[in-house]
Amino acid sequence: MIYTVTLNPALDKTVEIPSLTVDSVNRITTMRTDPGGKGINVSKVIDKLGKKSIATGILGGDTGNAIQSALQAMGLETNFRFVKGETRTNLKVIDPVNHTNTDINEPGVTVSEEILNQVLGELMAKVTAGDIVVLSGSLPKGSPKDTYHTWVKACKAAGAKVILDADGELLAEGIKASPYLIKPNNHELSGLLGRTLETPKELEKAARELMEKNGIAKIVVSMGGDGALYVTDKETVYAEGLKVPVGSTVGAGDSVVASLAVAEESGMSLEDTVRLSTATGAANVMCSGTQAAEYEVIEGLIPKVVLHKI
Repeated sequence: MIYTVTLNPALDKTVEIPSLTVDSVNRITTMRTDPGGKGINVSKVIDKLGKKSIATGILGGDTGNAIQSALQAMGLETNFRFVKGETRTNLKVIDPVNHTNTDINEPGVTVSEEILNQVLGELMAKVTAGDIVVLSGSLPKGSPKDTYHTWVKACKAAGAKVILDADGELLAEGIKASPYLIKPNNHELSGLLGRTLETPKELEKAARELMEKNGIAKIVVSMGGDGALYVTDKETVYAEGLKVPVGSTVGAGDSVVASLAVAEESGMSLEDTVRLSTATGAANVMCSGTQAAEYEVIEGLIPKVVLHKI
């Protein structure tokens, strides 16, 4: 089973405002609302890929109820812990004229370390050897900075493979517990190594340094529109970015994580994993908001993926 953990979810409101102008009246032309947060986005895409997951984490208030109801209406299995406070609503502003995407994110609920430990305990009561746990996204206010380190360690002790998708200090702390797979972008990897990394060769070398130092089995380095680098202990594959019409880039990275989890659970080869994840990421870029692309769209893009062994 794949478990996705979203400790700081959100209701994502995505609007289009042509020629967005600061210090002026702007008019919305289109709007949609989706249950969001990185782990939730992962579960939505896993479902479109024909697999099952259980979405877990923390919700609060009317917004939390709205998110859970929306997920259940999609047919997704959930196991969220409700706490006091109101789950955040995040505003995603797309300007189709200037080709910009602007995120305005609320802080969300505040939780104690005690509540986090209770949620972790509930997850550990379900996770068994061979399961995949996806830990991704920001943490709620009040969370210790080493929260992902604690969760990675606990999930590994239960025999699960952990995919960690975070950034900054949360990622730096989390990798100390040796997750199975991480998905930094080139800037995040540069930050972890303390030097600027640009070329695929430089990124591969840095990824291998990180793998050897921290006991990480696989690293996928996102390079935005330039593609991604897939590094394992035995081989490296570079996938070129697919050129597709952009609906919204929000959640594109989460869709890649979803495909990586599905590929791992299905035992796919590295090349098949690269093709699926590249196509899934591109298909979700074509969607508006954080809705998940239909599998037919993903399937149509798979043959177009160009990859190179390094």
